[in-house]
Amino acid sequence: MTDHADLAALLGSRICHDLISPIGAIGNGVELLMMENNTPSPELALIAESVAAANARIRFFRVAFGLSGGDQRIGRPELTKTLADTTQGGRISIDWQRPGDALRREAKLAFLAILCCESALAFGGRITITQEEAKWHIVAQAERLRIDADLWDSLSKPGPELSPAQVHFALLPAELSVQDQRLRVQISDTEIKLSF
Repeated sequence: MTDHADLAALLGSRICHDLISPIGAIGNGVELLMMENNTPSPELALIAESVAAANARIRFFRVAFGLSGGDQRIGRPELTKTLADTTQGGRISIDWQRPGDALRREAKLAFLAILCCESALAFGGRITITQEEAKWHIVAQAERLRIDADLWDSLSKPGPELSPAQVHFALLPAELSVQDQRLRVQISDTEIKLSF
């Protein structure tokens, strides 16, 4: 029998797989319409932006919520493009400084940590991902953070009931446990540092 973490990952992979093709097809159709018009309408430009944002978010979710077993790797160009596309036009920037390809399971932990950090960056900010030897560091910085203490405490002990927008706070500790990793959390007025 598949455990709960595997079922969540299977579900995430299935949803992303089933959505990526139709969204890609819509994007291709919009691109063709834009090529036909020398000056695309504002409505068409808005549709194109929305399709690109949805495509980027699904690629992000595929890493964060999808299957990550074995020694599968993800190339650095794919990771950095996914993060750049996801944050384009937003108030949050993400700087993936780790060189080289990454194991998919390690990238999954980093992406789940990014989602946790994003929840505290309601006013914008910057997230930096580095790796020193075997230790990963995800650092979120902003002039103002919005910290829900109970939510952040739930990374190390059972916490409040979560909403769908907070599901990553349950998935990160579950995935850390599966990978036999320990999380260290440091929070100040302007910085969150997650290390595993």
